[in-house]
Amino acid sequence: QVQLVESGGGLVQAGDSLRLSCVASGRTFSNLPMGWFRQAPGKEREFVARISGKGDNTYYADSVKGRFTISRDNVKNTVYLQMNTLKPEDTAVYYCAARKSPGLSRIVGAWDYWGQGTQVTVSS
Repeated sequence: QVQLVESGGGLVQAGDSLRLSCVASGRTFSNLPMGWFRQAPGKEREFVARISGKGDNTYYADSVKGRFTISRDNVKNTVYLQMNTLKPEDTAVYYCAARKSPGLSRIVGAWDYWGQGTQVTVSS
């Protein structure tokens, strides 16, 4: 079992930056692919970014590419999402996720463990 706890959300203005953190416990963190997803009101949960266990492979949704950066610290059992140049359409609850298997995926159903989410609100 893996427990994930996100933090770092908040209310910011368009153009600002935020860094989300997700601390994992329960399994060997460096073996786990990690991802960030988000869900806006009335919409389905969508993929944002993912990173391999070693941190050497990352992938982003087109909507955040060039603005968001996913990274991890395997000593601290933490994955980060640095969000720059935020836009109102980035407003959502952001979720951290982990997979049991080493493969990487954009599909929500392919991820096994989820955090409780952290709210990000970007005002115009």
